[in-house]
Amino acid sequence: MTSEAAFEVVESPHPGVPILRVQGEIDVATSPELHELLSDLIADGPGVIIVDLTDVSFIDSTGLGVLVGAVRDVRAGGGDLRLVVTQPHIIKLLELTGLDDVFSVLSDSSDAVTP
Repeated sequence: MTSEAAFEVVESPHPGVPILRVQGEIDVATSPELHELLSDLIADGPGVIIVDLTDVSFIDSTGLGVLVGAVRDVRAGGGDLRLVVTQPHIIKLLELTGLDDVFSVLSDSSDAVTP
């Protein structure tokens, strides 16, 4: 984990589907940790990875770049990366940037694990 108390990532394995529950701010200081965790999961070759952003209070362009790179890499291997987003400001950011068309965006992690 990073030394920043405001940022935490917890992996909650669901049978066959890893779920990364992210809390706090995803920015230039915390994005490298998220990138490393996602890269490790992608290297393991799961079909679907879920990133739960329910408790994310802020995400900058660096964080968005990490997510875009991860979805590109996992889809190249035949998998998918799904986002769980409930915060209105994060949903709006995804809509404004057009990333709501790139990601499968769901409001609940149980919806995200179903095919």
